[in-house]
Amino acid sequence: MVAAMKSRDEARLSALRMMKAALMKQKVDSRQPVDQAAEMQLLKTLIKQRTEAAEAFRKAGRVEQAEKEEAERALIESYLPAAATEQEVEAAVAEALAETGATSPKQMGLVMKAAQARLAGKTVDGKALSDKVRSRLQ
Repeated sequence: MVAAMKSRDEARLSALRMMKAALMKQKVDSRQPVDQAAEMQLLKTLIKQRTEAAEAFRKAGRVEQAEKEEAERALIESYLPAAATEQEVEAAVAEALAETGATSPKQMGLVMKAAQARLAGKTVDGKALSDKVRSRLQ
């Protein structure tokens, strides 16, 4: 935050203040120490909010606001761990299927849980992972 203040980077400073406020609110609301997993989950929620807001602004014809939301999303993403590659996701899904022995879409929850455990520590889009698992089970 100090570097953003000194360089007079208003967009970065605003996004950092928003992230700090959200983390502080979570700490106050939970009344117990916030672990790193909870912080990462909060950042993922903020990214999702920014993505949805950017889409809404684009539909409304407010391109400047959409670009601002996308810039904030990119800044927040820079604080998350590296995203899992397509090959890593495929490998995790294959290993999870082999481990669980799942064959029907009814067992999707078991496979998702196992795949997410294999991809722990990396940023993974849950919807994309779900789509991959669903396609492999059908």
